[in-house]
Amino acid sequence: MPSSLPTPFWWSLSLKGMSLPIRMRWISCYRGAETIIWFLTSIKTKELIVDYRKNKPEFQSLVINSDQVERVVSFKFLGVTVKEDLIWGTHMAVIVLTETSKEPTTEWKTAVTFYRCAIENVYKKRGLEGVWRSEPSEPNRTRLCSYLRAYAAAIDAAKNIFFAANIASAKNRPAELSRVVRGLLYPVPQDGIPDNSAARCEAFARFFADKVALIRSGFDTILTAVSEDVARAPACPILMDSFQLVQPEDVDKVLGEVRATTCILDPCPSWLVREARGGLAEWVKVVVNASLREGIFPASLKLAVIKPLLKKPSLDPTQLDSYRPISNLPFLGKVVERVVAAQLQAFLVDTDFLDPVQSGFRPGHGTETALVALVDDLRRELDRGSVSLLVLLDLSAAFDTVDHGILLGRLAGMGLGGTVLQWLWSFLEGRSQMVSLGDTCLAPQPLTCGVPQGSVLSPMLFNIYMKPLGEIIRSFGVRCHLYADDVQLCHSFPPVTKEAVQVLNRCLASVSDWMRANKLKLNPDKTEVLLVSRKAEQGIGLQPVLDGVALPLKTQVRSLGVLLDSSLSLEPQVSAVARGAFAQLRLVRQLRPFLGRSDLATVVHALVTSRLDYCNALYVGLPLKTARKLQLVQRAAARLITEAAYRERTTSLLSQLHWLPICYRAQFKVRF
Repeated sequence: MPSSLPTPFWWSLSLKGMSLPIRMRWISCYRGAETIIWFLTSIKTKELIVDYRKNKPEFQSLVINSDQVERVVSFKFLGVTVKEDLIWGTHMAVIVLTETSKEPTTEWKTAVTFYRCAIENVYKKRGLEGVWRSEPSEPNRTRLCSYLRAYAAAIDAAKNIFFAANIASAKNRPAELSRVVRGLLYPVPQDGIPDNSAARCEAFARFFADKVALIRSGFDTILTAVSEDVARAPACPILMDSFQLVQPEDVDKVLGEVRATTCILDPCPSWLVREARGGLAEWVKVVVNASLREGIFPASLKLAVIKPLLKKPSLDPTQLDSYRPISNLPFLGKVVERVVAAQLQAFLVDTDFLDPVQSGFRPGHGTETALVALVDDLRRELDRGSVSLLVLLDLSAAFDTVDHGILLGRLAGMGLGGTVLQWLWSFLEGRSQMVSLGDTCLAPQPLTCGVPQGSVLSPMLFNIYMKPLGEIIRSFGVRCHLYADDVQLCHSFPPVTKEAVQVLNRCLASVSDWMRANKLKLNPDKTEVLLVSRKAEQGIGLQPVLDGVALPLKTQVRSLGVLLDSSLSLEPQVSAVARGAFAQLRLVRQLRPFLGRSDLATVVHALVTSRLDYCNALYVGLPLKTARKLQLVQRAAARLITEAAYRERTTSLLSQLHWLPICYRAQFKVRF
């Protein structure tokens, strides 16, 4: 296709057996992405199925993709607004058009308003500049300066609209909003994975598969008999043998709650299914109820797409171990999983099956509740004059090495049977995954173990899998706190006691045996031990040992994103939060000229306030000297939003923004 066409050209539009001429204009082509930006110039209908077969044979078919559609829907032209795009492909697309005027104009020049305005502004500026240079009079200079100011104001207004639209698209999603902000400030594309070839894709597939296979191979050859004994759960009467069938209103609610993340396996965008859920709920209900009634998870929904993601920007992008696999599942499968997860969660609550110390992925539990319980436990022991050892165990690929037989035995042992147990077996077995890099996808590879990543059911099943561990740890008189695969052991004892470390070592040995029997691998090299004592220099004489590896005692560790120190003063945590928040403020400050106050407040809440509020229940009772670091961040954020002077008092600013001071924010969360 040529890079430009000097005049408009005609296309044939097929609409329910009719052919209508549609006038279009070629604007530009990005050869790298095979994307063409185009505009309709004359249309009188509302729903169109566009077939990209041209009348003139010298032109090739038009290629349209999601990036191009997103660019098109942001424009309004010729009394017609592109409202929604349903399906896009190589030769066919469905576009819903909404008429905005009774008499749409047919003048093709108005189809490229933005493009024409930009060119006309450049020509006008050059013309005024040429007039002033040829005749440098004061009136000519005044006209040129006035136009330049108006031109600059128009550019700023366009930036404001563009930035506000991008920020609104990521509202209520802090992680996505952070990426949007960085993309606005630093629009240079990041390559990420340097090579998207089939060989590179194959290397990732082998690396991810071999990592799990290597862990499993050691267990399968050594502890087969032990694993068979573990899989035999004690007999339990069946308490739940069938699922409750859902109604269309239940499906409508689930479709409204599930996140609209489209997988490349989906036949249409997931956001479209959400928007059209009123008409699709009845059909989705039939699929969901058939799965629940028959106890079968559809085989077509068991395929996952794996995309490698760099763990940290500082890591070498050429090394395979610098990436973690991110799984993307079909949208319809997520809907079925949510229905099952809701009923399974209700069963766990009614039977009170899970261990009270398990805090992950449970209603009313989270990282904050887990850390509050842990820190409160350690502080109570400090008040008694005891010394505590906090052991943070590290597991390697825990979710990927879960044994299906052991998990199904635990599910049967908790009272599940009938079609419920059959459905869960169908959900786990027969799964496969394929690695995708750019436009390259490998053939699916079977999965024989693990719970599927990206599934809402997987964390719940993993909690059930890990449930017996808490009982084993407490049998040694050692306390524990569990959050998914983060296992923390806490052992307190008087400073003069020498046998306490030996008790902890026996507990760690028993935990290691249980992990091996359940096909989970402990990583002693990454396991950390925090010595909690009033005196930092006070030692215990011995080091805990895990699988023959001595664990060094540390004065500072990170637990669930919070830095804990030996005296539990939280000063390292507060300092780290303040540094990170100020760095985000400096980033947001660059956007202030282009954002309105409401958009600026949205960005500050997502990037700065969220850091101050994370686990801030731990900050209750902190010394004012320590809490002042966070208060300085809040004051700087208030000045940034209100554009107040540096020396202006922030008490009125916080009241104007309806912000509670840092100390009161934490107290408000704890009390209410």
